[in-house]
Amino acid sequence: MPVPDGLRNLTPPAREAVRRLTARAGRAAAGPPAAGRGVPGEDGGMDTERFLAAAGELLAVQSTADRPADLHRALGFVLDFVGPGFTVERFESGGKPSALIYRGRGRQRFQVILNAHLDVVPAPPAQFRPRREGDRLYARGAQDMKVSALVEAQVFRELAGGLPYPLALQLVTDEEVGGRDGTWHQIEQGVSGEFVIIGEHSGLQIVTDSKGMVTATLRAAGRSGHSAYPWQGDNALVKLQRSLANLLAAYPVATEEAWRTTVNLARIETPNQAWNQVPAQAEAWIDIRFPPEDTDLDGKTAAEITAYLAGFCEPGVTPVVNHADPPHHADRRRPEIRSLQQAVRNQGYRPDFLRKHGAADGRFYYQRGTDAVIFGVGGDGLHGPDEYADTATIAPYYRALGEFLHNPRLQ
Repeated sequence: MPVPDGLRNLTPPAREAVRRLTARAGRAAAGPPAAGRGVPGEDGGMDTERFLAAAGELLAVQSTADRPADLHRALGFVLDFVGPGFTVERFESGGKPSALIYRGRGRQRFQVILNAHLDVVPAPPAQFRPRREGDRLYARGAQDMKVSALVEAQVFRELAGGLPYPLALQLVTDEEVGGRDGTWHQIEQGVSGEFVIIGEHSGLQIVTDSKGMVTATLRAAGRSGHSAYPWQGDNALVKLQRSLANLLAAYPVATEEAWRTTVNLARIETPNQAWNQVPAQAEAWIDIRFPPEDTDLDGKTAAEITAYLAGFCEPGVTPVVNHADPPHHADRRRPEIRSLQQAVRNQGYRPDFLRKHGAADGRFYYQRGTDAVIFGVGGDGLHGPDEYADTATIAPYYRALGEFLHNPRLQ
């Protein structure tokens, strides 16, 4: 039997695990097992050990933005995991591949979209060798968000063929670098839906709000001169420093969690090459995260935000807004959200609402008037040396997604 392209680099045991899981999809297409009647030896219809074998292979792929071949490899792996029988639309923008999978030949407006990103932030090679310790699966991307992505893929594979409404699985590979070449690109190409679940980590809680994001560069211009005669020059770096001090006085560095605007100074640099030279140029990168309550930033255009930032700058310092994305908000009264809450309760978890300080691809749907929530497995340590997924949340997450998809509007 030929080996699909996405499985060629897998170890034989993992390849067999993916094939066996895919074989189950055909049997499940007519619907899930009746309540309380999972496959023998499995947790509510999910064979967690086989699932974790596949997840380990996906986590071993170093799918970072600077490794395009591995972005394609991760995407191919999940597409092969989903298996045949579905339409696969492939997209590419800025060198970043993505895909949209659905039943039938013609794309339509989907009632539900399951969204997942397969890219991760860089890490030392050791973090791409997954290890398990108790209920923790350690690896780069375990929490953020390859494990949740693979659960979404399995639920889609098992249920999409039997649901009475259009469901899509959206897989992207650029969320960690902005999302504009994945989710946003697909939306611009006409992909649309009524409700979106983004499988980012949440511990089975439901994230209905996240902050907006502004990335900007402050550029300072001065005049060079000998450092022994500073009055003959105009130090660009000093002007930049004063401008940053003005900004951070208005938005001090947070020392504890707070639902307010924060400013991160990400980089300062100057092309100056000599100790004894007054720098004529300098620039700084800033990353601003803001809630809807910040009326100075929310709802403002890039030009208006530029003018606002200019008010903090010394003469000779010019702000340049690179990107400005609004906050994300979903209506907590929607029937889909109430249905998702009930599905979570049925797994013995509290479906609390959360607000996230980081941005996610839901903000792109929010701009088009589509409600999106973040809903995923548990874990901790994202982007850090000890990132892990809580494996005890995988089967409940799988069951909650399945229950929700069978009754997304709580009828």
